[in-house]
Amino acid sequence: MKNKKIIKEYLFTALGTLIVVIGIYFFMVPENLAAGGVSGFSIVLTHYIKLPISLVSLIINIILLIIGFIFIGKEFGGKTIFSILLFSFYLKILENLFPLNAPVTEEILVNLICGVIITAIGLAIVFNQNASTGGTDILAKIFNKYLNLDIGTGLLAADIVVVGSSILTFGFSTGVLGALGWFLNGVVINYFIDGLNIKREVVIISQKPTEVKNYIFTKLDRGVTIYKAEGGYTHASKDIVVTVLAKNEYFALKKKLKEIDPEVFMLVRTVHEVLGSGF
Repeated sequence: MKNKKIIKEYLFTALGTLIVVIGIYFFMVPENLAAGGVSGFSIVLTHYIKLPISLVSLIINIILLIIGFIFIGKEFGGKTIFSILLFSFYLKILENLFPLNAPVTEEILVNLICGVIITAIGLAIVFNQNASTGGTDILAKIFNKYLNLDIGTGLLAADIVVVGSSILTFGFSTGVLGALGWFLNGVVINYFIDGLNIKREVVIISQKPTEVKNYIFTKLDRGVTIYKAEGGYTHASKDIVVTVLAKNEYFALKKKLKEIDPEVFMLVRTVHEVLGSGF
């Protein structure tokens, strides 16, 4: 079970890293939009150093990775090494297969928005595996661990130098758009991270609480809490079933409850964070 969980984490880390690279390579690099991160700093450096962005980003990431090992630990470092190597590998593949001659669209703002959203989705997936694509993500994780800053805010704090160097290198107009992307990146990452972590607390009042409980145990593999209650009007004793589920599990339960008890009563709350067994 543990090995299956580790393999799943690495697969999702690989997928998230690929999404990040696609957003950066096709939308940010052609417009010189250095919206923070090692990728942004690499865009600035390749303006002065004629090396592939994949190589420049790898060198910077190795330096920052050493810092990550010291402050975050071996587990974080292991998955992050995997992501960093994939990041540079994916970039190299795209450089060879799709040499960039022009931006994807002629509108720089469209490229910025697409780049920010795509990279934020990828980063949220990677962060959710307790990993990182390297670079200032590592610094953001350190800020999160030791200063209790959320990931998005940590990225904003870590990327000030990148945005400043972009303004000096590419001019005020391009630099300001990069700064906008830097700000939006933190906001959108938090949005997607919250979306990945959202759970549902479900309070169920049914005439068939045992069947409901057994379905949650056997099919959803989740725990329940049973509260003894009394109907305010009928004064009949009732068992109230309470459970916490992922979104897909909630939809499966909702469908099944209609089959078990057509007159079931449910109260559903959105939960942004759950700590404990199974979560």
